[in-house]
Amino acid sequence: MVGPRQSNRVRQNGRRIAPAIRIGNLAGLLLLVVGLSGCAGPAPRDQVMDSADEIRQWEADAADWRARRLARLTEPFGWLSLVALEYLEDGRWHLGSAEDNDFVLPSGPEHWGTLTILGDQAWFEVEPGSAVSIDGNQVSESELLTDGPDGPTLVEAGTIQFQLLDRAGQFALRVRDHQAPTRTGFAGLDYFPFNPDWRITARWVPHPPGSTLLVANVLGELINEPNPGAAEFQVNGRDFGLEAVASDDQLFFILADRTSGRETYGLGRFLYSDLPENGQVVLDFNRTYNPPCAFTEFSTCPLPPPENRLDIRIEAGELAPLSK
Repeated sequence: MVGPRQSNRVRQNGRRIAPAIRIGNLAGLLLLVVGLSGCAGPAPRDQVMDSADEIRQWEADAADWRARRLARLTEPFGWLSLVALEYLEDGRWHLGSAEDNDFVLPSGPEHWGTLTILGDQAWFEVEPGSAVSIDGNQVSESELLTDGPDGPTLVEAGTIQFQLLDRAGQFALRVRDHQAPTRTGFAGLDYFPFNPDWRITARWVPHPPGSTLLVANVLGELINEPNPGAAEFQVNGRDFGLEAVASDDQLFFILADRTSGRETYGLGRFLYSDLPENGQVVLDFNRTYNPPCAFTEFSTCPLPPPENRLDIRIEAGELAPLSK
């Protein structure tokens, strides 16, 4: 059985193997952003005086956002529960907690069943009497959908849950355990003090329809993300900009600044905003937060593109993860 220090391993063809996805060697990746942390940047730019009531409301909203952020992160099968991520080739794979399986899961039934991969299709046959559920139902077999519009299909038993991902046309098995040490030993989140000056109204500069932004992830893969425009703003008279990625009904920003690798996580931070309104976008840097790879090696986080590595200290938002 996989213990706390072995939960990042599964078994293939009768032997334990390390997961295909690793972020253990972060040194090269850190060079992408940590160079920004060499010297202090300016303080936030002066803003038009806002009313005390507005500022109190912004701070209350930020506190509520932080509470919801913590709840999402620590939910039973949230990011902290990840224990494995394996790419899969075509074939039949036996899963379970017993040593004779192709993939050894951390706990649950000795034999969960058989996962079959064939081209762009996948399905799971449940071992009779194994008490394995698929999307909460007791069924004998089911097609497994990936993390698309109708998925993912969730297979669960005991403290373990797994699903399939589609990564550039290849299936990957993602395993979660709500008793993973990364979750049970989680030390919490910490933040810079709320600062209303870092709630900035930026000018929205739209790009031509179909524009894309080249974004690398921690695996070194390059992905063209939909790039509807950029948010441009000033701090102490200096001009800055962030390229946006379209994300449903929001804008998504992947950024690094001169706090990266020091007070904040070395591989950057994330920020969402509402869609532009009247040519403006509100960037509340008090709501910047760490990507999942700050907490687990089994995620495939995007890295800040060169355009979003800012030569300034943004002293707002979530700090680097706390140590236990």
